[in-house]
Amino acid sequence: MKKFLIVGLGNIGDKYANTRHNIGFKILDAIAEKEDLTFETLKLGDLTTYKFKGRSFILLKPSTYMNLSGKAVQYWLTKEKIPLENLLVVTDDLNLPFGTLRLKTKGSDGGHNGLKDIQDKLQTTKYNRFRFGISDAFSKGKQVDYVLGDWSDKESKLLPERLETSIELIKSFGTAGISNTMNTYNGK
Repeated sequence: MKKFLIVGLGNIGDKYANTRHNIGFKILDAIAEKEDLTFETLKLGDLTTYKFKGRSFILLKPSTYMNLSGKAVQYWLTKEKIPLENLLVVTDDLNLPFGTLRLKTKGSDGGHNGLKDIQDKLQTTKYNRFRFGISDAFSKGKQVDYVLGDWSDKESKLLPERLETSIELIKSFGTAGISNTMNTYNGK
């Protein structure tokens, strides 16, 4: 069975649960809720496995806090013997309008500390990432407050549909491949 490691980036703890920075956790939680999966706390994170069309998606929410996500990613890739091309990191992106989905096969960390740590631990910028746009609707000097802030009422109303599309994107990544998935979902 072909295996994939899907890593949702976020920070552990109730105070971060509904923040923009935790969209990676939120998307994996949405898959778990829809498919009636339960996360188990294991080494360096909470894990569950979703089986779909002959594929095994290992969903990982690192417990290392955002800025140290690379350690958990590296550990589970190695432990599960998953090739780098079957890794997908789900993260927030300030440079995309709210709810915009962007899949990439490589790139810079874009100033994102979670991606920076993954890049450092894996020693490459060539890994798949799924960026979920959270927009940059904050005033000068307020980036941290915005990223670690809760979704606005308007965003909260639009989020369920965006989460559903995100689930479909992840399933497509494992079944249709990265190129087809990029063509189908990028910019949506």
